[in-house]
Amino acid sequence: MYPREQQVTLALTGASGAPYALALLRQLLAAGMQVHLLVSSAARVVLATEQGEQWPAKADALAEYLTEAYDAEPRQVRVYGREEWFSPVASGSGAPKRMVVCPCSMGTVAAIAQGASDNLIERAADVVLKEKGQLILVPRETPLSALHLENLLKLANLGVTIMPAAPGFYHQPQSIEDLVHFMVARILDHLGIEQSLTERWGYGKPKCR
Repeated sequence: MYPREQQVTLALTGASGAPYALALLRQLLAAGMQVHLLVSSAARVVLATEQGEQWPAKADALAEYLTEAYDAEPRQVRVYGREEWFSPVASGSGAPKRMVVCPCSMGTVAAIAQGASDNLIERAADVVLKEKGQLILVPRETPLSALHLENLLKLANLGVTIMPAAPGFYHQPQSIEDLVHFMVARILDHLGIEQSLTERWGYGKPKCR
């Protein structure tokens, strides 16, 4: 069993940005984290559209698929269904203290801001908030309406880290992968997980690996 500090919940929703999610998943597993994975139906459409990924529909089959695809340890990837209310992430007594929603749709932002908890992704986020844990949202939308901004501000005031998928260019990226790694590195930094994807500002010539 993985200790709680070595666990993280990762949720994928229907915003554009599947490459960020896949790269983040890979890095979390490589760092030895146990990942509790939640995938919305819209996220599956985005994965297929942006990455050509057709993930198995059933949770157990997806966990097995990802374990093999990412060379993970047994039970390092745990996958739950949309309404699997008896999963660890649905309760403060079992949920990891850290959660990332990447990419995060504006619909998910709104639901979390209102405490809707209509599905397991929303409930898991609500649990992290009420347990005073760390919640990171990676929205990808443009332009942002006043309603979007109000919801994001509400969550920021509650202690949520809002980290828009807005990669920088000062590291002189040479590929899309470099841009993806920039964002994933920033997420890992906020989770307190060591990363070697990008050089830190002021520590030598920036480069991507």
